[in-house]
Amino acid sequence: MSRSLRRGALAATAIVFSIAALSACGAGNDAQTLGVRPDNAAVSVDDVKIQNAVVITQPTPGVKGPAVVSATVFNNGRQAQTLDAITLPGTSATVKLKPAEGTGPITVPAGGSVVIGGEGNATAVIENGTEAAKNGDAQKVVFKLSRTGDVALEAFVVRGSGYYKGFGPSEVPAPPSATPTASATPGGEHGAEHGGESSPSGEASHASGH
Repeated sequence: MSRSLRRGALAATAIVFSIAALSACGAGNDAQTLGVRPDNAAVSVDDVKIQNAVVITQPTPGVKGPAVVSATVFNNGRQAQTLDAITLPGTSATVKLKPAEGTGPITVPAGGSVVIGGEGNATAVIENGTEAAKNGDAQKVVFKLSRTGDVALEAFVVRGSGYYKGFGPSEVPAPPSATPTASATPGGEHGAEHGGESSPSGEASHASGH
């Protein structure tokens, strides 16, 4: 084989390996590209798939307040379903559901999905979240759908900070040791204006749903 032919063969082989490597990276990073955290809970039952499920508590340790359930609910069926309830078995938690717009049940359209948690999305608020979930635990969560019925999984319990800040509780009480800034600063309006910067805050709640 001539030197030019050998060079051509080597170049072709390099191209093939490059394409294969890119394909492997694309497949491996697919979940990351979709914004899915692979360590979060996911389950499929009949036409329903629930992905990226977590229970998110208050961002500051020791602060009592509501928690939320965040997840993405997919409906691969031909008929719409409603999410009638979310429960946390083994706890006294009450979960209040609210659609992204208006009132009534959360509807998962046929061939579509609904994100629970995050700004502009449907919400699932655990009113007594501090008592119901402990950070670091795996909490059983049951999604009750109108046609599929109960879909259960084990969801991690995490604090509403860092990656989860935008999906955590919208109601964030001040830490127990916090004192009103306005009372310590002449001119209450100026103190109140800057007090908000030093206190933890959560963004209004997909997620969301994986």
